[in-house]
Amino acid sequence: MVAQGFTVDLNKPLVFQVGHLGESYQEWVHQPIVSKEGPRFFGSDFWEFLTRTEWWVIPLVWLPVVCWFVSKSIVMGHTLPQITLMVVTGIGVWTLLEYTLHRFLFHIKTKSYWGNTMHYLLHGCHHKHPMDGLRLVFPPAATAVLCFPFYNLFKLISTPSTAPALFGGGLLGYVMYDVTHYYLHHGQPTSEVPKNLKKYHLNHHFRIQNKGFGITSSLWDKVFGTLPTSMPAEKSR
Repeated sequence: MVAQGFTVDLNKPLVFQVGHLGESYQEWVHQPIVSKEGPRFFGSDFWEFLTRTEWWVIPLVWLPVVCWFVSKSIVMGHTLPQITLMVVTGIGVWTLLEYTLHRFLFHIKTKSYWGNTMHYLLHGCHHKHPMDGLRLVFPPAATAVLCFPFYNLFKLISTPSTAPALFGGGLLGYVMYDVTHYYLHHGQPTSEVPKNLKKYHLNHHFRIQNKGFGITSSLWDKVFGTLPTSMPAEKSR
């Protein structure tokens, strides 16, 4: 691919190449290469290893953490119905965060060298190589760093006894999101709801990339008017 006189060599590590595309980066990154063989990101084997994560690592690492946070609110005296409500609320908060991050951060327009480079690492690589199974979920080390500000946010907007269960619910929502995202790319659903959700998400990748930002649900796309017009609302669950 040639852009602004620069050629991206797909046979070499990509991360420090894509920044040179400048304003042409947006066009390049949204021309997907449909292959299960992922590209090499870095020349360093150590940094390359950190970019690859099996999908099952996400529930293995984070579900025990979810249980620990929820148990903290139980120990502080909350009843099962209260805990259930807090966890469901946390999941709901996550779905809005999922939509917001995907729409406004993951699809931010960049053209500078470091802007393109960071966008490629964050989300651009997924649009360029959407079937790369080892880069579909977020590496746990990066998630752990992000957990600190989000937990403090929950503590700020709630009470000491409800914050853990709310955060646990939000973290559970994240786990559901990541494993669902993997399944939408590599699973073969047979029932109507997951089949429509897979169609909805792949429509975002291969047809209308500036609409359909929900992954686990099209709810917020309906609320904020980013539902793809080519897909009827009742078929986009």
